[in-house]
Amino acid sequence: MPESRRRLAAIMFTDLVGYSALAQKDEATALEVLERHNRLLRPIFSKHGGREVKTVGDAFLVEFDSALDATRCALEIQQSLHDYNASAPEGWEIRVRIGIHVGDVVQTDHDVLGDAVNIASRIQPLAEPGGICLTQQVYDQVQNKVPTPLVRMPPVALKNIRVPLTVYKVVQTWQGAPTARAGARPGTARQIAVLPLANISPDPNDGYFADGLTEELISELSHVPGLDVIARTSVLRYKSAAASVSQIGADLGVDTVLEGSVRKAGKRIRISLQLIDVATQRHIWANSYNREIDDVFAVQADIAARTAEALQLELGKSEQGALDRRPTPNPAAYDLYLRGLVMANDVTEKGPEDAARYFDQATKLDPSFADAFAAWANVLVAAAGDSVPMRDVMPQARELAARALALDPDSSDAHSALANIAFQMDNDWARADAEFRKAIALNPSNVTAYRFYGLLLLALRRFEPAKEVIRTLIRLDPGGHHRNILAWAERDSGNVDAAYAILQEEWAASPDSADTQIYKGIFLFSIGRRDEAAKEAAKPLKDPTRTDRFDYALLNALVGNPQPAREVIAEAERGESPIYVSATDLAMLYGAIGEKARALDLLEQDYRDGNRVLWLWYRGDFFDSIRDDPRFVALLHRYGLSVEEVPKGVPRTG
Repeated sequence: MPESRRRLAAIMFTDLVGYSALAQKDEATALEVLERHNRLLRPIFSKHGGREVKTVGDAFLVEFDSALDATRCALEIQQSLHDYNASAPEGWEIRVRIGIHVGDVVQTDHDVLGDAVNIASRIQPLAEPGGICLTQQVYDQVQNKVPTPLVRMPPVALKNIRVPLTVYKVVQTWQGAPTARAGARPGTARQIAVLPLANISPDPNDGYFADGLTEELISELSHVPGLDVIARTSVLRYKSAAASVSQIGADLGVDTVLEGSVRKAGKRIRISLQLIDVATQRHIWANSYNREIDDVFAVQADIAARTAEALQLELGKSEQGALDRRPTPNPAAYDLYLRGLVMANDVTEKGPEDAARYFDQATKLDPSFADAFAAWANVLVAAAGDSVPMRDVMPQARELAARALALDPDSSDAHSALANIAFQMDNDWARADAEFRKAIALNPSNVTAYRFYGLLLLALRRFEPAKEVIRTLIRLDPGGHHRNILAWAERDSGNVDAAYAILQEEWAASPDSADTQIYKGIFLFSIGRRDEAAKEAAKPLKDPTRTDRFDYALLNALVGNPQPAREVIAEAERGESPIYVSATDLAMLYGAIGEKARALDLLEQDYRDGNRVLWLWYRGDFFDSIRDDPRFVALLHRYGLSVEEVPKGVPRTG
């Protein structure tokens, strides 16, 4: 009997177009073309780590360890064949179709079997000659990591496949520009990255101005309809790491890049910018602005208008009005606001505190500064339940967001803050849904709104719309590690193979980090691979953060080692924890070590105190010991959450 084992793999099927017809017409030529086809493709398979499983006439079945390797291999194959065909004699052209899927396969001594193989073979005929088709599972792992557009095709029903599949086609450079980006909003065809503006001011302490202005340009460009703007978190890496425009385009999945510098000297500013086409490296436009600092809003509006015109995107009256708006007439208040924006993104403990202080000062100088009120509200919302109790900051955040909306009813950030308050503090799911939708309609590049709207939909077990929202989030913020959330959405909706494939890509990016070790262990535990989870729990952490220590204790508790959890609990209950630990956090540890009554007491305490975060964690394996307890069921009813067929898993927020 041959040995067999189950494993996760990316499967590629290739098919030589027109071979059967050529063989009937001229068998000798057909065999020579086939031999040349094999000689061209096999080295490319090996280059990208592909393992040739078998040939079936003129078709190859090839296995890869990752979807990204398989896709890059397919791209090189089609580029090589395109170059070959340009000079090939008539009748000797080689065109192939390629289909790629990722999933579980059963590997025997000489073959691989399973749905992953069947699906790859079924989608291959959907590709055009010289084309590549990918399933949704592959797309989720390679979007923004390959330099070519991926366009979603209409759902297709395939033979012996139970549900219609979402399939994407790769648009090659020689095929012309696509009419729409994959996963984009209807009509969207352009994506832009605003790189961190270089600070060339005489005073290096003015670096905050360049950083803040970068964020303001990102916000300003988001008012241009039909333009997706990559989030600040994803472009920040290019502040210190040199990269070519083509590499940035491939990394972020954009077709245009805005880059430049800022020089601030007293009340004068000089802003130099250039808009660059990724495909051609050509400067679409370039300009320098020498202005008084009071004119910075006019500069931003001009930049956005020039970009829209250059990309042939039309501005309506409402969008033009949004660009022409002056957030504040007070230069000092605006300077404080920019300082606050920079500190709001500071990951140190002092960052949010300093940001709130700057926003406070800005609004005192200009009590009509809606943007500052909205940004302040979102700083407090971000801290609530994470570093401070919700009840300590959410009431103030509510007042600030309401103040911002009274001043500017079209503030996307204010609607996003109110949505989060309705979601996390009030557990008012309907209002939260409406406010998130409003925030996104006002700013389709509002990544904060997308992120928490995705979590809201997950909490309500609306998995398919949640996945669509999260995929949009990933497109707008490809460096934000949001694939973790998508993986848990796939897992909770029953697509364990897809979830595992996504997480494997994430883990491969930082295989030795404490974060990877912990989340890998928790995920493996959640899908029943508990021996493997225990191995991750047994490894010492490498350079752990203070938060890692809590998560590591939770992982160990799940696999049957309660001691680290007891140490963290004792420290927190003595008031000596170096991080904020909520009653729900402690309940997770108590639930994992089997102390049911104490876990339930703490969950009820947090609900009474207004720290209502159970929506995020109620599916976690650490609550399995109390999942059917009447007190736990009653608590979920009070939250307004469904208790029927509650899927397990930990929706990590990355």
